[in-house]
Amino acid sequence: MRSLFHLAYHVTDLDDARQFYGGVLGCEEGRSTETWVDFDFFGHQISLHLGKPFETTNTGKVGDHMVPMPHLGVVLPLDDWNALADRLKQADVDFVMPPVVRFKGEPGEQWTMFFRDPSGNPIEVKGFADFASVYAK
Repeated sequence: MRSLFHLAYHVTDLDDARQFYGGVLGCEEGRSTETWVDFDFFGHQISLHLGKPFETTNTGKVGDHMVPMPHLGVVLPLDDWNALADRLKQADVDFVMPPVVRFKGEPGEQWTMFFRDPSGNPIEVKGFADFASVYAK
């Protein structure tokens, strides 16, 4: 049985969130009220509620980069990852870590990028040519 992941977190402006998650990321909007909105975040449900976003610090070491912790993310097939990276670049998204390949030629070879939504929430998107290698050692 396939299950869906659900995550709810704060954003400071629902219109900005709609523009970013719906317009830039291409996520389909679901239900909403005056204080929250749901999105299909690449097959998973996120609920964005008005409020103060969670505090983050750059304490996650990813290669030579220190990235925001905590963060949320998604793993995409490589073709989808490349398409999203192109959309983010065209939208002039400010990357915390620009699109890059990690572990090239090694088990778990992956492409990754980090960026923030308009409220400052950090997001990582990974791309894999083969999902069987997501947990490769």
